[in-house]
Amino acid sequence: MLKIEKKNLPALFAAISNMADLYLPIRKGAVNYSLWSEGVQVDLEMLKTVRSPKDFFLPQSENLYATTFEGKKIQLEAEPFADDPFVIFGVKGCDARGIEILDKVYLSNPADKFYAARRKQGTIVSLACSAPQATCFCKSFGIDASNPTGDVAMWIVNDVLYWEVQTEKGGGLTEALSDLLEPSTDNTVATHKADIRQKTDALPYSSGLLLDQLKSKHMLELFDAPQWDSLYQTCLACGTCTFLCPTCQCYDIKDFNTGGGVKRYRCWDSCMYSDFTLMAHGNPRKTQKERFRQRFMHKLVYYPDQNDGEYSCVGCGRCVNKCPASLDIIKVITSFGGNADV
Repeated sequence: MLKIEKKNLPALFAAISNMADLYLPIRKGAVNYSLWSEGVQVDLEMLKTVRSPKDFFLPQSENLYATTFEGKKIQLEAEPFADDPFVIFGVKGCDARGIEILDKVYLSNPADKFYAARRKQGTIVSLACSAPQATCFCKSFGIDASNPTGDVAMWIVNDVLYWEVQTEKGGGLTEALSDLLEPSTDNTVATHKADIRQKTDALPYSSGLLLDQLKSKHMLELFDAPQWDSLYQTCLACGTCTFLCPTCQCYDIKDFNTGGGVKRYRCWDSCMYSDFTLMAHGNPRKTQKERFRQRFMHKLVYYPDQNDGEYSCVGCGRCVNKCPASLDIIKVITSFGGNADV
């Protein structure tokens, strides 16, 4: 375990920035990950950024290749893979797990080469949650907010930031910062972890969501359940939940006419939209009920069925905070009896 005083963090940020692009939670009205530069307002106390760090590995829009036409001659130029190192600093435990879930989708055979290149270049420096909120329910999905995964894990206690290497990549970053980090042998972090776990246990959804209720039902039984008939009706199909979610992974591929050729790119899409997976014969999910059901069946049933029971939700609470219709995954789970005095 290593440590650094908070007053020395600007020097730490500058040192990291000299080696790689450094992204931190920066306040510009809202708090989101932005590129560090001297004088920006870093906010490590903010519980969650509005958008998750998913963007760094699966950008909202990215070019794949371009073609140019010269008469009957067609020239194709592939977009280069990411080759510049970067560090994401201050990632909370729920978001770190979200990236691991994306890994299972995009790094499984055959791996997505654009995603894989970014994962290779990116270093995740995670930060424990000192003050989880009532809308957090990461514990229900097996995430320990006091002990986040990542290449490096950190804890802030009073005026000190504690630093622990968790991977070889994290070890390389730490070695390069050895002049700024000093050894720590006290029990401060252990006590802090216990305090975080106590706060997490007191949250309304930490132990109240009974996910085993979903596992006990047959997949077709859940698919045909009458609860969907009423659940979807307040959904506005705005896609806010899918675009803020750290684990949503759907995208579309489109072509843009540049005048002298075509540029192919991919961009985030949402299973809540009527034109998602639209084909020549139409959309296989013609009603909003079917599209709403697909989103939650994927997170709570289909993905776990294919990934050793792991859910495609990390309990970050962004959908709880931002859904304009107050319709979120907690309401879906509890409607199927997955609650205990919640």
